[in-house]
Amino acid sequence: MDLDLEILRQTPKVVLHDHLDGGLRPSTVIELADQYGYQGLPSTDVAELAQWFHLGADRRDLGLYLETFEHTVGVMQTAEACQRVAYECGQDLAADGVVYAEIRYAPSLMTAEGLSLDEVIEATTAGFEQASAESGIVIGTLVTAMRTSQDSLAVAEAAVRHRDQGVVGFDIAGREAGYPPTLHLEAFQYLQRENFHFTIHAGEAFGLASIWEAVQFCGAERLGHGVRIVDDITFDRDGQPQLGRLANFVRNRRIPLELCPTSNVHTGAVESIAHHPIGLLRSLGFRVTLNTDNRLMSDVSMTSEMVALHESFDWGLPDFRWLTINAMKSAFLPFDQRLDLIDEVIKPGYDALINQG
Repeated sequence: MDLDLEILRQTPKVVLHDHLDGGLRPSTVIELADQYGYQGLPSTDVAELAQWFHLGADRRDLGLYLETFEHTVGVMQTAEACQRVAYECGQDLAADGVVYAEIRYAPSLMTAEGLSLDEVIEATTAGFEQASAESGIVIGTLVTAMRTSQDSLAVAEAAVRHRDQGVVGFDIAGREAGYPPTLHLEAFQYLQRENFHFTIHAGEAFGLASIWEAVQFCGAERLGHGVRIVDDITFDRDGQPQLGRLANFVRNRRIPLELCPTSNVHTGAVESIAHHPIGLLRSLGFRVTLNTDNRLMSDVSMTSEMVALHESFDWGLPDFRWLTINAMKSAFLPFDQRLDLIDEVIKPGYDALINQG
């Protein structure tokens, strides 16, 4: 079956790793900057600004990649702006065929003008709820702390306060090298006591030590990226893969990998999509999921990521069906709701498209 863009756009999709402040519409950045007096945008032309974000992110370095967020976070300092950005995020994902999304953001980054953590969470939740009511997309929020800051416990407590208002989990993000997840052990232990879900950015810009700490010290349920787990996979003289102890543990425990192929290229974690280990990790039976990371910075959508994998690995609808079900199984949504989406939405949606062929 020829998988053109339109067929892939119709597939029901699940995204677990998508940053709210990495997915703004360029036109919205410009409008919010004008509305709230934000200075310093590199351009007020929509096409030029979009190009600036794309070129800025594609520098093969996570630290440089993160610099582009100064402007998106800069225009998200009011409740109205946060709500608008969240609403548009839900709209854009639904238009791309996403049926379930976990959107993450760091509320502490939106408090420079006086908003509290709770006010940021309430505003973004309102935006997501509006998008869900209009499009039917189901959205869960991952409240994120920055690994370079010291407020992770307070952010974790804020996440738990809103667990019945759309917040399904917690995350830490930001510069990985020099900021191991164990710096935030108090936050993770608190979340465990509260029976609350969390994922950890690990194994993106830094290697196995980061993954090991995230899993063995902090108890991560999922790995944000986790692509560097391949550093623990070698090949014998016959070309057969040999898994080290950590890779075996991650695979045996079915710890999901939130892989983001294009972003992994842009941050320098991998050389190209064709060299991305998602194919190897899938063949070895890891719990692989496909994600966007930052749709604005990396100029991607779930559909475009599928197109890239189809072109690089010749994956077809059965492969993407498998990936999508993997992601839904790995979501932080309650078990019965995950099953409903798999059985009532994802499987029928893929079956209809496969039968068309």
